[in-house]
Amino acid sequence: MSGVEHLILFAVSLVANLLSAFSGGGAGLLQLPVLLFLGLPFAVALATHKVASVALGIGATLRHLKEEPLDRGFALLILAAGLPGVLVGANVILQVPDRVARIALGVLTLGLGVYSWLNPGLGLAAQRLHRDRRGQWIGAAVLFAIGVLNGSLTSGTGLFVTLWLVRWFGLDYRRAVAYTLILVGLFWNGTGALMLGYLSSVRWDWLPALLVGSLLGGYLGAHLAIVKGNKLIKRGFEILTVLVGAKLILG
Repeated sequence: MSGVEHLILFAVSLVANLLSAFSGGGAGLLQLPVLLFLGLPFAVALATHKVASVALGIGATLRHLKEEPLDRGFALLILAAGLPGVLVGANVILQVPDRVARIALGVLTLGLGVYSWLNPGLGLAAQRLHRDRRGQWIGAAVLFAIGVLNGSLTSGTGLFVTLWLVRWFGLDYRRAVAYTLILVGLFWNGTGALMLGYLSSVRWDWLPALLVGSLLGGYLGAHLAIVKGNKLIKRGFEILTVLVGAKLILG
């Protein structure tokens, strides 16, 4: 690749991951199409994007953990429920018609933004919900399903986790985004990257620009989320879900 192309990758990665870290997901909205446009096959582009997105989790983790540590038990629930789903999704993606999967995910993602917009008080104040055994099993089942999507598709699954943590478990948007970026960004995406890298291949010479952009974007986006608070994060989440959903539907 030329120096200009590396610069384009860095700039796109920085912007995409800054928006993702601020709103709780959606980095693939910009990053993956650029990899495809520059000539990577879909499976290689997806694996390369997944590896780069781990740096988003690292950058966001460095910023969020300065504010407030995660609840260890709740974090383990998210990992235990989601990681098996990621493995399942990464194994089935190459057998699923990509266009059908993208449209279905686009409709669902668009619905997330509309749902949040129609519920103006959602996620602005934290409350402890569904932490009994039954509530945790239901929450874990949905997280497993989202994990399957995360392992198999490219954009928006972090947004699903963010809204589910807000809607079902009662987190406010700021804390939900922190859990999503740390656990999904680092562990879910890391697992998906390993599996997709094994099943396909990664374009390693493209990764330096992507990793630096993801790391900086993740840190800066997390900083903005902490500084600006729940109301602006909620609005950013709603805008990004609509954009991601429309992008997936329109192709």
